[in-house]
Amino acid sequence: MLSNEKLQRISELANKSKKESLTSEEKEEQKSLREEYLKAFRGNFKEHLHNVKVVDPKGKDVTPKKLKQSKAKRHLH
Repeated sequence: MLSNEKLQRISELANKSKKESLTSEEKEEQKSLREEYLKAFRGNFKEHLHNVKVVDPKGKDVTPKKLKQSKAKRHLH
């Protein structure tokens, strides 16, 4: 995940943009920080999904095929 400083800066820029306009440098910084945040979020979310196993009420593994394939591919790397 992103450092606390970067998360705080994202919040600062968001709050500032609500009150006044951002400079072009601040807009670029905001865009870059948001992209970095989303990349980290998606990576963490995928990692979380790779630890999920779906089981029906009878105890049968019904994990989606696509998720099983993704898990297998991840373990090969």
